[in-house]
Amino acid sequence: MIRLFKHYVPHAVLLLGLFDLALLFFAGEFAWRLRAAQIGMDLGSLTDRVWPMLGFAVTVQVAMIAVGVYGAEALRSMRYAGARLMVAVALGIIALTFLNFLFGSQTFWRSTLAYSMILAIALLMLNRLVVGGILGASAFRRRVLVLGAGNRANRLRELSVRAESGFVIVGYVAMTDAKPVIAQAINRGAIDNLTLHVENLGVTEVVLALEERRNALPLSDLLRIKTTGVHVNDFSSFLERETGRVDLDTVNPSWLIFSDGFSSGRAISGAAKRVFDIVASSLLLALSAPVILLFAVLVTVDSKGPAFFRQRRVGLYGEGFDVIKLRSMRTDAEVDGAQWAQKDDPRVTRLGRFLRKTRIDELPQTWSVLKGEMSFVGPRPERPEFVSELEQQLPYYAERHMVKPGITGWAQINYPYGASTEDSRHKLEYDLYYAKNYTPFLDLLILLQTLRVVLWHEGAR
Repeated sequence: MIRLFKHYVPHAVLLLGLFDLALLFFAGEFAWRLRAAQIGMDLGSLTDRVWPMLGFAVTVQVAMIAVGVYGAEALRSMRYAGARLMVAVALGIIALTFLNFLFGSQTFWRSTLAYSMILAIALLMLNRLVVGGILGASAFRRRVLVLGAGNRANRLRELSVRAESGFVIVGYVAMTDAKPVIAQAINRGAIDNLTLHVENLGVTEVVLALEERRNALPLSDLLRIKTTGVHVNDFSSFLERETGRVDLDTVNPSWLIFSDGFSSGRAISGAAKRVFDIVASSLLLALSAPVILLFAVLVTVDSKGPAFFRQRRVGLYGEGFDVIKLRSMRTDAEVDGAQWAQKDDPRVTRLGRFLRKTRIDELPQTWSVLKGEMSFVGPRPERPEFVSELEQQLPYYAERHMVKPGITGWAQINYPYGASTEDSRHKLEYDLYYAKNYTPFLDLLILLQTLRVVLWHEGAR
């Protein structure tokens, strides 16, 4: 994987994206030339159209990122990728039409946009059939040797067989005499020279997946492998990179302390984030005020009770604050105390189901963003009743409160709605990854992909 601004991007995804960008540029230019030829217009110089065509390519690709074209499901299924591609290109064309109306561009006519839309979809699908298939082949994946043959090694094996995986395991080495979980593992004693074994297999990375590291680290072997230029990684860091989450089953305080992350140099990015929150929340509140007022009236008509719902949540550094949402449940929903929301929850009103699926009930939270109690991006703020319970059951749960909570977050776009302690555990792994690797680039990625969650109601309950 390639690390961009502390966030890992698979090589295959990055290369596929670069090919997509070039093809989109070509589609825009070809559409322009086709239309110009039809009306007998002078083509002019390509240099005069570089920026408009690049703007076309970037706009459509941003839409592709937002709807999940580069996600795991799209990499596994051509049918899934095709559906998302058509939505993305359509959204990109709509955005360009709007920009053309605002700024009066002489490049993006309705005819050229129509031609470029058809050509872009055809080229992008072809790119996935040809280039995507080549990049997904094992020859283009990192070659990994796993030192270990137990449950951890088996987890890596399961991870490697995913279609979107960027690595292939070329061998397992059992470092102890314990019965291996991986049957094909070679015992360390049967290998005379581990460094030579690594070279013969063409290994590009060695992952240490020992069940028990105490007095079992093969330091001399690892040192020789490292000095030959082969990357050596520990199990927790490898999982973090490949899954985009911090694995709670294997991390320990020393790993969190000494691993890269939780940078203190966030003053500038933090200030920029706050400026963005103020500007964006002010604009969103102004634009959504009629929508909020309309549904506030509809909520009171649909069921008895107030239009808005105020609830205590835990924010930055464990401080409490009140979050405001449009009411989507009956007023007696928690007469017996705090409860997790369930699938097809009977407490949700008729209108409330629509509000939750479209996320309209969350719009009033923008006021909390403007006040500085929340951000647009961050871990979802949880209720004090659940926090006290989860802090006792889940390790490092309190660490998620070291960053400001958000309306959307890394956990929300990667994991479905959580309604249990086990779900909270999985979401915590993503929250810790966000807190550890936060950058404005990751925030932008989350904001873009939130559109995917809203469009396809992923995680709504």
